[in-house]
Amino acid sequence: MEPSHQAIDGSGYHGQPATEPTIALEEFYGAFNAGDLELMTAHWLTAEAVMDNPLGGIARGWPAIRAVYERIFRGPARVRVAFHDYTLHEGGALFYAVGRERGTLEREGQRLDLAFRTTRVFRRVEGVWRQVHHHGSIDDPGLLQRYQSLVRGE
Repeated sequence: MEPSHQAIDGSGYHGQPATEPTIALEEFYGAFNAGDLELMTAHWLTAEAVMDNPLGGIARGWPAIRAVYERIFRGPARVRVAFHDYTLHEGGALFYAVGRERGTLEREGQRLDLAFRTTRVFRRVEGVWRQVHHHGSIDDPGLLQRYQSLVRGE
C-alpha cells in the first residue's frame, strides 16, 4: 500500500458532513488548526472517545480529551499540524488512518518544528464518520520535552 503524499491540514473542510474518510480528516485538522473547540466536540464520538498523546497521556472520555484541547487552544503556544505520508484502511463501520503529522509550534518568538507519528480511528454513526481514538507520539525525546514545556507554558 502506497502512502498518500498529499497533506491534509483542514483547508479542504468547508462545513460538509464527514461522509468520506478524507472529509473526516479535513474536519479534524480544520478544527485543530483553527482552535475550534465546538467543531472538535462535534467531530469526536464523545461517549466512547480515547486519546493517547504527548500532552495528556491516556485520556478516556470527552471531558478528559476536551481538557487537553483546551490547554492547547487557550495556552500561550500556537500549534498547527498537517497529516501526511498516510494510509487509510476501511472496513465496515470503522476506518483508521496511519501516518505522520508535521507542523509548527510558535510561542513568544520561539518556533519549534514538530514531527509526530499518528493513528486515528473513526466509527460511522448515522452515515457520518466520528473519531473514537487517537494515538500520537514523538520519536525524539528532546523534541518531546521542548513541545510539552512550550505548550504547558513552562
